[in-house]
Amino acid sequence: MGLTELAVIALVAVLVFGPDRIPELAKQAGQMVKKGRTMANAARDELREELGPEYADLNLRDLNPKTFVRKQIAEAMAADEEEKRTAPAGAERLPDGHVPPFDPEST
Repeated sequence: MGLTELAVIALVAVLVFGPDRIPELAKQAGQMVKKGRTMANAARDELREELGPEYADLNLRDLNPKTFVRKQIAEAMAADEEEKRTAPAGAERLPDGHVPPFDPEST
């Protein structure tokens, strides 16, 4: 939300509720946000406790499908780079587009 949207919401709130009730409503909104945050933290802690110690460092953002896929791809690319660095001395990689040799008797 930008500054203009917040200004429009504030103007509508003043027109609908009046300037006298705005501080009370802001206090109630703050309490609701605090209660929601407390509930979310409690749910996260309960989930971590139920999953066990191997998921103690679980970040709920990691469960987002986009983040999960991005993390898996990054790990696969890092493993591929590590494999390239630790390849045996005599091993050669085929250039892109070349087909590896095929032996019909071995299959």
